[in-house]
Amino acid sequence: MEEELHVLAVDDNLIDLTTAENGIRALEYLGLGDPQQTDSPSTNNVIKVNLIITDYCMPGMTGFELLKIVKESSNLKEVPVVILSSENIPTRINKCFASGAQMFMQKPLKLSDVEKLKCHLLNCRS
Repeated sequence: MEEELHVLAVDDNLIDLTTAENGIRALEYLGLGDPQQTDSPSTNNVIKVNLIITDYCMPGMTGFELLKIVKESSNLKEVPVVILSSENIPTRINKCFASGAQMFMQKPLKLSDVEKLKCHLLNCRS
């Protein structure tokens, strides 16, 4: 029986929004938020994710900052993080890979990008 996958998508664009509207809220969902915040999800509501897909450019906290915090967390460092950006800036891409990003994809995504991501995450075992 296949294990259910849980993906946390983080994007400030409401059209693209799936779960978290910014990096700070994503950290709250992951149980890494400020415990002093009264409006953050309780520890019981922390979600377990198998993949984080985040936009690079967001207000408050960039996807790169989110990536660094996730990779510094002992509980989440093994969770793959995919960075999305509408800008193709090689230094930004290299910085994300050096900090532990699994993939860097340019927006808007195409079906071939999704297939590449799926293949990459499943190690293309056939």
